[in-house]
Amino acid sequence: QVQIVESGGGTVQAGGSLRLSCATSGFRLDRHAMAWFRQTPGKEREAVACINWNSLHTLYNDPMKGRFTISRDNDKNTVYLEMNNLAPDDTAKYYCARGHGLYCAGLLPSLYTNWGQGTQVTVSP
Repeated sequence: QVQIVESGGGTVQAGGSLRLSCATSGFRLDRHAMAWFRQTPGKEREAVACINWNSLHTLYNDPMKGRFTISRDNDKNTVYLEMNNLAPDDTAKYYCARGHGLYCAGLLPSLYTNWGQGTQVTVSP
């Protein structure tokens, strides 16, 4: 059974950094693109980044470019999101999602078929 579990969230002051992890099981991670999304109560779900099956291509939403880095280690069945220079607007629950294919076809939520439960990130001023 497909399992996706995010971890690493917490509270950090503005300007700080966090590294999120996405542990996966129940499927061949190296056959799927993976992505991170985030959502704040009362706001729409927002794409963060995606990465293709072999890390040769990544795609970032414009507000995250230069601050966030997505990576993966298929041997460890894990995807990561490193977040730097965090701001209060980054406060959200962050979700890891499995793509239906090998490649980052885009950042639309409909391109991703399985989702974790999320991990909360709170950035204080």
